[in-house]
Amino acid sequence: MSAFEAIIQKEFHLSTADPKIVGINRVHVVGRTNYEVANQLSNLQLEAIHSVVSKELRRANIPLRVKNTFDPQNGGTLITRDYVSDSPQAEIIAGLRGVHALEFFEPEMVGVANYDAAILKTLKRQDVRVFMKASNANTITHYLAATPDAIALVVKALQGDFPMANIATRKVGIVSAIGSALNPQGITAIAAQALADACIEVLGVHQLMSNVDIIFIVDELYFDDAVRALHGTLIEDSRLRVAAKRSPRVARAAPTNPVQHVGELRR
Repeated sequence: MSAFEAIIQKEFHLSTADPKIVGINRVHVVGRTNYEVANQLSNLQLEAIHSVVSKELRRANIPLRVKNTFDPQNGGTLITRDYVSDSPQAEIIAGLRGVHALEFFEPEMVGVANYDAAILKTLKRQDVRVFMKASNANTITHYLAATPDAIALVVKALQGDFPMANIATRKVGIVSAIGSALNPQGITAIAAQALADACIEVLGVHQLMSNVDIIFIVDELYFDDAVRALHGTLIEDSRLRVAAKRSPRVARAAPTNPVQHVGELRR
Protein backbone atom coordinates (compact mmCIF):
# COMPACT_ATOMS: atom_id res chain seq x y z
CA MET A 1 0.00 0.00 0.00
CA SER A 2 1.36 3.40 -0.99
CA ALA A 3 -0.57 6.59 -0.29
CA PHE A 4 0.01 10.09 1.03
CA GLU A 5 -2.96 10.03 3.40
CA ALA A 6 -6.05 7.98 4.19
CA ILE A 7 -9.31 9.73 5.00
CA ILE A 8 -12.28 8.43 6.95
CA GLN A 9 -15.50 10.41 6.69
CA LYS A 10 -17.74 10.28 9.75
CA GLU A 11 -20.93 12.08 10.73
CA PHE A 12 -19.09 13.55 13.73
CA HIS A 13 -15.68 14.92 14.72
CA LEU A 14 -13.22 12.96 16.82
CA SER A 15 -13.64 15.14 19.90
CA THR A 16 -12.09 15.31 23.35
CA ALA A 17 -15.22 13.58 24.71
CA ASP A 18 -18.74 12.71 23.71
CA PRO A 19 -20.49 16.09 23.28
CA LYS A 20 -23.79 14.46 24.26
CA ILE A 21 -22.33 13.84 27.71
CA VAL A 22 -20.01 16.79 28.23
CA GLY A 23 -21.72 19.43 26.11
CA ILE A 24 -21.03 20.67 22.60
CA ASN A 25 -19.48 23.92 23.86
CA ARG A 26 -17.03 22.18 26.18
CA VAL A 27 -15.44 19.71 23.79
CA HIS A 28 -13.12 20.45 20.89
CA VAL A 29 -11.76 18.55 17.92
CA VAL A 30 -8.64 16.51 18.60
CA GLY A 31 -6.18 18.07 16.15
CA ARG A 32 -3.48 15.39 16.22
CA THR A 33 -2.79 12.06 17.88
CA ASN A 34 -1.16 8.71 17.12
CA TYR A 35 -2.17 5.16 16.28
CA GLU A 36 -1.61 3.92 19.84
CA VAL A 37 -4.32 6.31 21.01
CA ALA A 38 -6.50 5.13 18.12
CA ASN A 39 -6.02 1.55 19.31
CA GLN A 40 -7.25 2.46 22.79
CA LEU A 41 -10.38 4.01 21.28
CA SER A 42 -10.96 0.88 19.23
CA ASN A 43 -10.56 -1.23 22.37
CA LEU A 44 -13.35 0.83 23.92
CA GLN A 45 -15.53 -0.17 20.96
CA LEU A 46 -15.86 3.41 19.73
CA GLU A 47 -17.00 3.83 16.14
CA ALA A 48 -14.32 6.32 15.09
CA ILE A 49 -11.62 3.90 13.94
CA HIS A 50 -11.80 0.20 13.19
CA SER A 51 -8.88 -1.80 14.58
CA VAL A 52 -8.20 -3.56 11.27
CA VAL A 53 -7.92 -0.23 9.43
CA SER A 54 -5.69 1.19 12.14
CA LYS A 55 -3.33 -1.80 12.03
CA GLU A 56 -2.88 -1.77 8.26
CA LEU A 57 -2.30 1.98 8.03
CA ARG A 58 0.12 1.99 10.95
CA ARG A 59 2.17 -0.83 9.43
CA ALA A 60 2.35 1.05 6.14
CA ASN A 61 3.13 4.31 7.97
CA ILE A 62 0.24 6.09 6.24
CA PRO A 63 -1.37 8.98 8.16
CA LEU A 64 -5.09 8.75 8.75
CA ARG A 65 -7.35 11.78 8.84
CA VAL A 66 -10.77 11.54 10.48
CA LYS A 67 -13.11 14.21 9.09
CA ASN A 68 -16.67 15.26 9.69
CA THR A 69 -18.65 15.05 6.44
CA PHE A 70 -20.88 17.91 7.59
CA ASP A 71 -17.93 20.19 8.39
CA PRO A 72 -15.65 19.82 5.33
CA GLN A 73 -13.70 23.03 6.01
CA ASN A 74 -12.36 21.61 9.28
CA GLY A 75 -9.12 19.66 8.95
CA GLY A 76 -10.36 17.06 11.41
CA THR A 77 -7.99 14.78 13.30
CA LEU A 78 -4.67 13.66 11.85
CA ILE A 79 -3.44 10.34 13.21
CA THR A 80 0.18 9.33 12.58
CA ARG A 81 2.49 6.63 13.82
CA ASP A 82 5.10 8.82 15.51
CA TYR A 83 3.17 11.81 16.88
CA VAL A 84 3.72 12.57 20.57
CA SER A 85 2.27 15.56 22.38
CA ASP A 86 4.81 18.21 23.40
CA SER A 87 3.69 18.06 27.02
CA PRO A 88 2.01 15.42 29.22
CA GLN A 89 -1.74 15.76 28.86
CA ALA A 90 -4.97 13.90 28.26
CA GLU A 91 -6.29 14.22 24.72
CA ILE A 92 -9.54 12.27 24.98
CA ILE A 93 -11.86 11.12 27.76
CA ALA A 94 -13.79 8.06 26.64
CA GLY A 95 -15.27 4.95 28.14
CA LEU A 96 -17.44 1.89 27.93
CA ARG A 97 -20.76 1.22 29.63
CA GLY A 98 -22.25 -2.13 30.49
CA VAL A 99 -19.00 -3.82 31.54
CA HIS A 100 -19.30 -6.70 33.97
CA ALA A 101 -16.58 -7.03 36.61
CA LEU A 102 -16.24 -10.74 37.35
CA GLU A 103 -14.32 -11.27 40.58
CA PHE A 104 -12.86 -14.74 41.07
CA PHE A 105 -11.60 -15.43 44.61
CA GLU A 106 -9.70 -18.62 45.39
CA PRO A 107 -7.13 -18.76 48.24
CA GLU A 108 -5.56 -21.87 46.72
CA MET A 109 -4.37 -20.00 43.64
CA VAL A 110 -1.52 -18.27 45.46
CA GLY A 111 1.82 -19.58 44.22
CA VAL A 112 0.22 -21.59 41.40
CA ALA A 113 1.67 -20.75 37.99
CA ASN A 114 -0.70 -20.05 35.08
CA TYR A 115 -3.81 -20.34 37.24
CA ASP A 116 -5.45 -17.67 35.11
CA ALA A 117 -5.01 -19.78 31.97
CA ALA A 118 -7.77 -22.16 33.02
CA ILE A 119 -10.14 -19.26 33.72
CA LEU A 120 -9.39 -17.69 30.34
CA LYS A 121 -10.04 -21.04 28.68
CA THR A 122 -13.53 -21.05 30.20
CA LEU A 123 -14.15 -17.45 29.15
CA LYS A 124 -13.05 -18.26 25.61
CA ARG A 125 -15.35 -21.26 25.52
CA GLN A 126 -18.27 -18.99 26.43
CA ASP A 127 -17.19 -16.48 23.73
CA VAL A 128 -17.09 -13.36 25.90
CA ARG A 129 -14.72 -10.45 25.33
CA VAL A 130 -12.20 -9.68 28.05
CA PHE A 131 -11.69 -5.93 28.14
CA MET A 132 -8.96 -6.10 30.77
CA LYS A 133 -8.05 -7.90 33.99
CA ALA A 134 -6.37 -7.28 37.34
CA SER A 135 -5.14 -9.68 40.00
CA ASN A 136 -3.45 -10.12 43.35
CA ALA A 137 -2.41 -13.18 45.35
CA ASN A 138 -5.79 -14.88 45.45
CA THR A 139 -8.20 -12.77 43.40
CA ILE A 140 -8.52 -12.24 39.67
CA THR A 141 -11.02 -9.75 38.27
CA HIS A 142 -11.88 -9.88 34.59
CA TYR A 143 -13.77 -6.98 33.06
CA LEU A 144 -16.07 -8.47 30.45
CA ALA A 145 -18.02 -6.87 27.63
CA ALA A 146 -20.98 -9.23 27.29
CA THR A 147 -24.72 -9.49 27.79
CA PRO A 148 -26.17 -10.39 31.21
CA ASP A 149 -27.25 -13.76 29.83
CA ALA A 150 -23.71 -14.48 28.65
CA ILE A 151 -22.30 -13.47 32.04
CA ALA A 152 -24.73 -15.85 33.78
CA LEU A 153 -23.47 -18.69 31.60
CA VAL A 154 -19.85 -17.75 32.38
CA VAL A 155 -20.48 -17.77 36.12
CA LYS A 156 -22.22 -21.15 35.88
CA ALA A 157 -19.35 -22.60 33.86
CA LEU A 158 -16.69 -21.25 36.23
CA GLN A 159 -18.53 -22.55 39.26
CA GLY A 160 -18.60 -25.96 37.62
CA ASP A 161 -14.89 -25.85 36.80
CA PHE A 162 -13.84 -24.30 40.14
CA PRO A 163 -16.31 -25.47 42.82
CA MET A 164 -14.21 -24.05 45.70
CA ALA A 165 -13.98 -20.52 44.26
CA ASN A 166 -16.13 -17.58 45.27
CA ILE A 167 -17.37 -15.75 42.18
CA ALA A 168 -19.13 -12.39 42.18
CA THR A 169 -20.16 -9.99 39.43
CA ARG A 170 -20.92 -6.29 39.31
CA LYS A 171 -21.93 -4.01 36.46
CA VAL A 172 -19.49 -1.11 36.14
CA GLY A 173 -18.43 1.68 33.84
CA ILE A 174 -14.96 2.05 32.36
CA VAL A 175 -13.79 5.66 32.01
CA SER A 176 -10.42 6.28 30.40
CA ALA A 177 -8.16 9.30 30.04
CA ILE A 178 -6.14 8.76 26.86
CA GLY A 179 -3.21 10.66 25.38
CA SER A 180 -0.09 10.26 23.26
CA ALA A 181 2.05 11.47 26.19
CA LEU A 182 0.04 10.73 29.29
CA ASN A 183 3.10 10.71 31.55
CA PRO A 184 2.07 10.46 35.19
CA GLN A 185 3.68 13.58 36.76
CA GLY A 186 0.68 13.87 39.05
CA ILE A 187 -1.97 13.33 36.35
CA THR A 188 -3.27 10.15 37.97
CA ALA A 189 -3.61 11.87 41.34
CA ILE A 190 -5.26 14.91 39.75
CA ALA A 191 -7.75 12.65 37.93
CA ALA A 192 -8.56 10.68 41.09
CA GLN A 193 -9.09 13.92 43.00
CA ALA A 194 -11.44 15.18 40.27
CA LEU A 195 -13.59 12.08 40.71
CA ALA A 196 -13.50 12.45 44.49
CA ASP A 197 -14.55 16.10 44.21
CA ALA A 198 -17.52 14.93 42.12
CA CYS A 199 -18.42 12.44 44.88
CA ILE A 200 -17.70 9.47 42.59
CA GLU A 201 -16.26 6.37 44.24
CA VAL A 202 -13.35 4.81 42.34
CA LEU A 203 -13.75 1.04 42.35
CA GLY A 204 -10.44 0.43 40.61
CA VAL A 205 -7.59 2.06 38.70
CA HIS A 206 -5.64 0.50 35.85
CA GLN A 207 -2.49 2.06 34.40
CA LEU A 208 0.43 0.67 32.44
CA MET A 209 3.94 2.06 32.03
CA SER A 210 3.23 2.83 28.37
CA ASN A 211 1.65 6.10 29.56
CA VAL A 212 -1.12 6.08 26.96
CA ASP A 213 -4.17 5.68 29.19
CA ILE A 214 -5.42 5.74 32.77
CA ILE A 215 -8.54 3.66 33.34
CA PHE A 216 -10.95 4.24 36.21
CA ILE A 217 -13.61 1.73 37.22
CA VAL A 218 -16.77 3.37 38.56
CA ASP A 219 -20.34 2.35 39.23
CA GLU A 220 -22.18 2.42 35.91
CA LEU A 221 -24.72 4.88 37.34
CA TYR A 222 -21.97 7.50 37.58
CA PHE A 223 -20.47 6.94 34.13
CA ASP A 224 -21.58 10.28 32.66
CA ASP A 225 -20.59 12.18 35.79
CA ALA A 226 -17.13 10.60 35.70
CA VAL A 227 -16.62 11.56 32.05
CA ARG A 228 -17.61 15.15 32.78
CA ALA A 229 -15.39 15.35 35.86
CA LEU A 230 -12.29 14.02 34.10
CA HIS A 231 -12.87 16.13 31.00
CA GLY A 232 -13.32 19.26 33.05
CA THR A 233 -10.12 18.73 35.04
CA LEU A 234 -7.74 17.02 32.60
CA ILE A 235 -8.73 18.74 29.35
CA GLU A 236 -10.66 21.93 29.97
CA ASP A 237 -8.42 23.04 32.86
CA SER A 238 -5.16 21.33 31.87
CA ARG A 239 -4.12 24.07 29.49
CA LEU A 240 -4.06 26.56 32.36
CA ARG A 241 -2.09 24.16 34.55
CA VAL A 242 0.45 23.35 31.83
CA ALA A 243 0.88 27.03 31.01
CA ALA A 244 1.63 27.77 34.65
CA LYS A 245 4.25 25.04 34.97
CA ARG A 246 5.92 25.15 31.57
CA SER A 247 7.07 27.76 29.15
CA PRO A 248 4.69 28.55 26.28
CA ARG A 249 4.79 26.15 23.35
CA VAL A 250 3.46 26.21 19.84
CA ALA A 251 0.41 23.99 19.50
CA ARG A 252 0.51 21.49 16.69
CA ALA A 253 -2.94 21.66 15.21
CA ALA A 254 -4.34 19.82 12.22
CA PRO A 255 -4.30 21.75 8.95
CA THR A 256 -7.52 23.63 8.30
CA ASN A 257 -7.31 23.66 4.52
CA PRO A 258 -10.08 21.67 2.83
CA VAL A 259 -9.06 18.26 1.50
CA GLN A 260 -10.81 15.96 -0.92
CA HIS A 261 -13.46 13.89 0.82
CA VAL A 262 -14.65 11.67 -1.99
CA GLY A 263 -11.96 9.01 -2.05
CA GLU A 264 -10.56 6.88 0.74
CA LEU A 265 -6.91 7.56 -0.05
CA ARG A 266 -4.94 10.55 -1.26
CA ARG A 267 -1.90 9.64 -3.35
